[in-house]
Amino acid sequence: MATQSTAQAHWEGSLIEGAGSVELVTSGVAQFDLKWAKRAEAGTGTTNPEELIAAAHAACYSMALSHALAGNGTPAESVDTKAVVGFQPGVGITGSDLTVVAKVPGLTEDEFLKFAEGAKTGCPVSAALASIPITLSATFVS
Repeated sequence: MATQSTAQAHWEGSLIEGAGSVELVTSGVAQFDLKWAKRAEAGTGTTNPEELIAAAHAACYSMALSHALAGNGTPAESVDTKAVVGFQPGVGITGSDLTVVAKVPGLTEDEFLKFAEGAKTGCPVSAALASIPITLSATFVS
């Protein structure tokens, strides 16, 4: 069954001086403040599109890897994924770097690395981000 997820954004003012918010409408679980400064510089208290993409990529990758491992009869005890999405003003999104640490009984490290790499390309968010470089650093915990 196909689903649709909805988020909506509100912005006031110019790009540099303005501010806004983004709301997760479908789930209703959160609304986040937005500012250009968070996109162009490090900071806390507000988010940006790249951080939201990183959250989606990390979640999707963890789910894809977990699904593949369970389908193999070797379910993971844990999968922890971090995604770092780069942004360069004037250029755009420069890539997504995935780092995963997973505890998977019943596999060798080489077997795990094959599943980890497969999940990178099998994750629907990775497919949506196919126009940018995606790297993967995988750590196996037996």
